[in-house]
Amino acid sequence: MTNTKSKLREYAEAIIIAILIALFIRTFIIQAFKIPSGSMKPTFEIGDHILVSKFIYGIKIPFFRNTLIPVGDPQRGDIVVFIYPEDRSKDFIKRVIGVSGDTIEIRNKKIYLNGLPMNDTHGIYSDDFIIPGSIQPRDNFGPVTVRPGSIFVMGDNRDQSYDSRFWGFVNLKDVMGKAFIIYWSWDNENNSVRWSRFGQIPR
Repeated sequence: MTNTKSKLREYAEAIIIAILIALFIRTFIIQAFKIPSGSMKPTFEIGDHILVSKFIYGIKIPFFRNTLIPVGDPQRGDIVVFIYPEDRSKDFIKRVIGVSGDTIEIRNKKIYLNGLPMNDTHGIYSDDFIIPGSIQPRDNFGPVTVRPGSIFVMGDNRDQSYDSRFWGFVNLKDVMGKAFIIYWSWDNENNSVRWSRFGQIPR
């Protein structure tokens, strides 16, 4: 009987340790996310599953979001996962367009960074219609200067993305990490696996 109890205790301890390690990894190192919308097409498709590096911008204290061990801040072009400012129960993924001190302006869909046209190699546009800035900020926006401790983000699918043009900056405290690989992809429309997307590194 004693031997049986000892075995059960060993199994229980092993399970607890495994759970604690998994929680540590998820909290501080790597977390998996699923892409739910087309706002980042073609970089990410709906149904892509990605891994996000959580330590690349520093170790944050859970819940308080204060940085315990600073490493670096998001840079222009990084693809980041963050807490959605208008509903903190949701996570969003977008590309960093501007960092603290940058001035962002959009004129007829063209992005200007600090007064100069931005080399926008990632953005795609599916709608030829230009919406005046007096109606909404999708195609004509700013100029605005990114405040300290914040970033300005946009989806790569520029005409189909709800991003900083509409709801403002992202606080660096709310940045969860940087997307670094697609590990699984499911095409829900065709009920099939997108094998070609496995292992892709987003640029």
